[in-house]
Amino acid sequence: MPDRINVGIIGFGVVGGGTYETLTRNAERIAARVGAEVRVARVADVDWAREREITCPPELRTTDAAAMVVDPEIHIVVETIGGIDPARELISQAIQAGKSVVTSNKELIAKHGHELLALAEEKGVDVQFEGSVGGVIPVIRSLKESLEADRITEVMGIVNGTTNYILTRMTTEGLDFAQALTAAQELGYAEADPTNDVEGIDAKYKIAILAAIAFGLHVPLEEIYTEGITRVTAQDIAYAKKMGYAIKLLAIARQGEGNCIEARVHPVMLRKTHPLANVNGPFNAIFVRGDGCDEVMLYGRGAGARPTGVAVAGDVLDCARNLHKGLPGRVLCTCHDQARVLPMADITTKSYVRMRVKDRPGVLGSIATIFGTEGVSIASVHQEDTDGELAEIVWVTHRTPEASLRSALGAIGNLAIVDGIPGMLRVED
Repeated sequence: MPDRINVGIIGFGVVGGGTYETLTRNAERIAARVGAEVRVARVADVDWAREREITCPPELRTTDAAAMVVDPEIHIVVETIGGIDPARELISQAIQAGKSVVTSNKELIAKHGHELLALAEEKGVDVQFEGSVGGVIPVIRSLKESLEADRITEVMGIVNGTTNYILTRMTTEGLDFAQALTAAQELGYAEADPTNDVEGIDAKYKIAILAAIAFGLHVPLEEIYTEGITRVTAQDIAYAKKMGYAIKLLAIARQGEGNCIEARVHPVMLRKTHPLANVNGPFNAIFVRGDGCDEVMLYGRGAGARPTGVAVAGDVLDCARNLHKGLPGRVLCTCHDQARVLPMADITTKSYVRMRVKDRPGVLGSIATIFGTEGVSIASVHQEDTDGELAEIVWVTHRTPEASLRSALGAIGNLAIVDGIPGMLRVED
């Protein structure tokens, strides 16, 4: 039970810097809460010449992360470099050396968290990863501890601040996607290559982690349906507003029978009365439904040096407290079975469909007949703009299996009277 707990940080970028700043700025408060001094003893990074907003003393710096993770003087290793390699190997070495690990690496936890947690259980150490989902929002700890006794049936959230900022600008200012993306990049909310964000890949990693914890199942990442926001248009957002909806990129996981679950990421038309519909800008929020807790929503900043640094530092405190009390490995991995993820074709949702058609009599009837033949029930239909040649029709369906809707749209798209089907979104109330 050490009276001084030494922390080594791998990576001194945005998150690593924020973690260092939080641990050093609040050192006295942290020591009082842990019962022992918690100090950053070493920081590893490959490039100390790079300018940073947050700095650390030269005597703490090293470029040899591999040596640091096995140094017997280091008790807790914090990994903030991201990606799979070399993060996976460094974390594995740290666990093998008997050290507790904290990481904010969502890709690594989504792809290899199960094996790392199993190794940690074998070695009797902690692996904590609150910062991997939702930045400062304590959603992982809430699911693992506060709500652990309940049966969670649904986790649904806005877990990517970049896409939420883009959709907010499109909604409030009428920008198209390209304009809003450029604005996000200028403000630092989007990377120069925004693919992981705008194509939903980042959100896929996060919902895999949340679903695994919520349902106690290992979720195969490759089976999660993933669709980004690049095809959402200003027209779709305008129609959504007119009908009382907001468009959000949602990560959704729902418990089914046995080990069967839904797990998907895609844009959603969300009723404005839903709590998530009013989460705007770069903020994140996660909505949880359970048998006993009913409905819970957690909201906060989902990225950035200080918010994510606070989440990572909180995990460091948890590990430090366990070490000081001689209780590492207290909360074990809960994912012992494999989830069966429903294919998207079997998912049943309401849908919004926008199509351009020839402006002539009988068009509505011809399209409605195909919908009916495929078992797609229509909740509402609106004919919008017309230029005398083409008209725009917006359909909203009742709950329908995705396969039936896709089959109907394939047949409708082949009609000579249909000029195109530029918009299709799932609808959540």
